[in-house]
Amino acid sequence: MKTLITGGNGQLGTELKKLLDEKNEIYTATDSKELDITNEQAVNNYFLENKPEIVYHCAAYTAVDAAEEEPGKLINEKVNIEGTKNIAQAAQNVGATLIYVSTDYVFDGKNEKMYTEDSPANPKNEYGKTKLAGEQLVSSILDKYYIIRTSWVFGEFGKNFVYTMLKLAENHSRLTVVNDQVGRPTWTRTLAEFMTYVVENEVEYGLYQLSNDNSCTWYEFASEILRNKNVEVKPVTSEEFPQKAYRPKHSIMDLSKAKSTGFKIPTWQEALSKFMEEID
Repeated sequence: MKTLITGGNGQLGTELKKLLDEKNEIYTATDSKELDITNEQAVNNYFLENKPEIVYHCAAYTAVDAAEEEPGKLINEKVNIEGTKNIAQAAQNVGATLIYVSTDYVFDGKNEKMYTEDSPANPKNEYGKTKLAGEQLVSSILDKYYIIRTSWVFGEFGKNFVYTMLKLAENHSRLTVVNDQVGRPTWTRTLAEFMTYVVENEVEYGLYQLSNDNSCTWYEFASEILRNKNVEVKPVTSEEFPQKAYRPKHSIMDLSKAKSTGFKIPTWQEALSKFMEEID
């Protein structure tokens, strides 16, 4: 199978490359310099020339706060909406299967129960709005697709919450972290494994939600990250830590559908422990 990874140098794309290397699978990975996904003609030409059969669409604009105002707002829309439309249409034209990564930010976070794949979407920030638009484009354009919503992503490559906490702990004896936003952390390794799992096992096409199991607040997540460090972690409210973009207060996604495929999902505590061992 000819495999393409868009966003190949990003946090998830790099993790996916590492996993496929371990599986001795051949793939092509592109970044924005090699394939500008916002250029419809360039995307069409690339797909017609290379005819990928599997497309892991990891390219995305993920600067959540910057997306709230220009110029980030425009870039967010171009990459996450126009870019996704171009990739989806090109994949459909060559009969490829597309794996599209979405987010828990498609929900408003006001539901105290878990969100299922069928729960009404109601994004409250610009990033969530464009990712939902991407979902709708993928499902309307393609015959063969997997949409995988994820949340609170951390991993070996790129910037993320775990690295931020570890870095801050080097120079601070006391850190404050919000304790009123609840969700599920996701290790890029677990996400990459699920992305390849659905393809390899020919799981039924459609929308899935995948994070690591169990839930926590950002404060609880930070406390676990820093439990062996000489630093005090203090809980605060979201109001004490204002950000440009709205963050869902309660975005725990139901993982039942992903589990029903037979994929074994580690808890976020297990995933974090393995990840910390790897980077230690």
